[in-house]
Amino acid sequence: MGKTKLVDLSHPFGRGNPLWPSNGDFHIDRVNHMPMHYRLLQTFNDFHMHNSTHADSPAHVIPESPYTHELPLENYYGEAVCVSIPKKKWELITVEDLENATPTIKEGDWVLLNTGTHRRWGENDDYFMYSPGLSIEGAKWFVEKKVKGVGFDMQAIDHPCYTYMIDHGPGPFVPRLIDEYTEMFGHPPIEDFPEWEPCHDILMRNNVMGIENLGGDLDKVTGKRFMFCAFPLRWYMGDGTIVRAVAFVDEDDINQDVPDRIYKYGVF
Repeated sequence: MGKTKLVDLSHPFGRGNPLWPSNGDFHIDRVNHMPMHYRLLQTFNDFHMHNSTHADSPAHVIPESPYTHELPLENYYGEAVCVSIPKKKWELITVEDLENATPTIKEGDWVLLNTGTHRRWGENDDYFMYSPGLSIEGAKWFVEKKVKGVGFDMQAIDHPCYTYMIDHGPGPFVPRLIDEYTEMFGHPPIEDFPEWEPCHDILMRNNVMGIENLGGDLDKVTGKRFMFCAFPLRWYMGDGTIVRAVAFVDEDDINQDVPDRIYKYGVF
C-alpha cells in the first residue's frame, strides 16, 4: 500500500469558464489592487452557482424541498466507484450499462460516471448540446440500488433533450437542436424525450445527490473504488453550489498511464 493521494475531479471555475446556454456570465470587480495597495487583493464576484463542477440541491427542482444549508455534510462524502460507460452524441446511459459496470455498483455508493464527455469540456456544441445523458430507467435503477449520489461528467443530470434546450419549460433555448434531431432520427426529440428534467426529479425526490460537470483527473481514478468528497459552500437557502470534487486514492491504485489534465484556458 502506498500513501493516500488527493485527485482533483473538478473543472476550473472563474471568469471565462464554459457556461450552460442560459447561464449568466462571470463578473469580477477588483476593489483593491496589489500594486496599488501592497500585498492586498480583494474582489467582488457575481456568478451563477450552477456553473462548472457543482452539486444540485432538491430545492432546485422540487418546491418545498431541502435547500443546500439543510442537507447534511454526509450527503457529500462517502465511498465511491468511478465507472467507464463510453457514450457518443445523444446516447442514453441504460440499466444494462449500469448493471455491467465495473467495479460493481453497491448500495450506499457515490457513483461517478465517466462517459468521456468531460474531455470535451469547453464552450462548444459537442459538450453542451450533443452530450449523452442518463435514461429515466437508469435514474430509477440508482434509486432502487440506494446509492448515495451520482456524479456526471456531462453538462447536466439530464440528457440535453430532457432540458429546455429544446421545447420544455421556458425553452427552446437552442431551437436548432430540434431540427437537427428531427433530421437525424426522423421525428422531433419531444417524442423520445417527452418529460422536462425527469432524472433531476427522480434522483432528488429520493435523496440521491447529483453532481454535474465532473472533470479534472477523472480518468486517473476510472475503474477504481475510493473515498470521495464534494463539499458545498454553506449557502443559506441555496439551490445548489459549486463544489471541489476530490478522490482519496492509494497512490498505487491510480491509473499511471493517464497524464495530468491541463486546461488550456485557465480561469481569467
